[in-house]
Amino acid sequence: MIRVAILGGSGYTALELIKILLRHPQATIVAVTSRQADSPRVDEVHPSLGKRLDLRLEPLDAGQLRARGVQCVFGCLPHGASMGSLPRLLERGLRVVDLSADYRLRDPNVYAEWYGESHEDLANLAQAVYGLPEVYGDEIAAAQLIANPGCYPQTGILGLAPLVAGKLIDPRTIIIDSKSGVSGAGRTPKLTTHFPECNESVSAYAVGTHRHTPEIEQVLADIAGEPVEVIFTPHLIPMDRGIFSTIYATPRRAMAEAELMDLYRTYYARAPFVRVVDHLPSTKHTLGTNYLDVTVRVVRGRVVVLACEDNLIRGASGVAVQNFNRMFGFDERMGLE
Repeated sequence: MIRVAILGGSGYTALELIKILLRHPQATIVAVTSRQADSPRVDEVHPSLGKRLDLRLEPLDAGQLRARGVQCVFGCLPHGASMGSLPRLLERGLRVVDLSADYRLRDPNVYAEWYGESHEDLANLAQAVYGLPEVYGDEIAAAQLIANPGCYPQTGILGLAPLVAGKLIDPRTIIIDSKSGVSGAGRTPKLTTHFPECNESVSAYAVGTHRHTPEIEQVLADIAGEPVEVIFTPHLIPMDRGIFSTIYATPRRAMAEAELMDLYRTYYARAPFVRVVDHLPSTKHTLGTNYLDVTVRVVRGRVVVLACEDNLIRGASGVAVQNFNRMFGFDERMGLE
């Protein structure tokens, strides 16, 4: 049984992570941390956990976690906070799955450009492994620090991976049009996610400037073996959860839909949480699951990929547990099916 701790326990991703780990046969939660001064019970912050987890939110103390036998830490802290907190844990030999953006971008200059601050933990940044099991599975198994992927990037990366791996599309004319439910903005109240502001309204945001853009390009370049450029535009839609991405690409040669569907089925034949579907996918089909559904069409000679997921599970906490399973030698599906 692996003893785990969760940092930043008050948010949506922490809640989903707790729910998954409570049913995981090889994990036991021994600590949940928070900066809240009054140390409330976890089920006071998340009432759905009543009678399920008898712990209080506590301040982060790396030495105490190590003394209590914690072997793996899930970091649900905001970007900027992780790189200030995780080094103390890594120094003590704990393994970490970090759900923030702090260790996703390999180049600290790219991080500074897109996040507006310098990276403070270059030593651990250099050894972090990007936590997308379908791409970096073997590296994840041996890693001490996993940079859990962003929610939007997974639909873009996995939606395009078979095409860029086979060099079947122009890598500089890709358009990713994505929609996300409001939970993707987190639990902290904001004007743009206030109910009267976002209900019955669809809006784009961070056009050309969204921080997931370099993350998508970095991983697709790894897969393609050449630079990849994307235009990524996210939209906020008035529902609780879910991400749907429509992706447009220019093929390098004429391809039929049947050929492309065979390509995708072959590429993901051993990926337990990617479902290549014949029908047009819907966020309802992936709600509450760790599955990413994807299909592909040819429209007027262009390739159109449609991919969707639950942003809080596959997009965050579920894939974090996939990574945990690989790190500790468990079946990748454990606790997730």
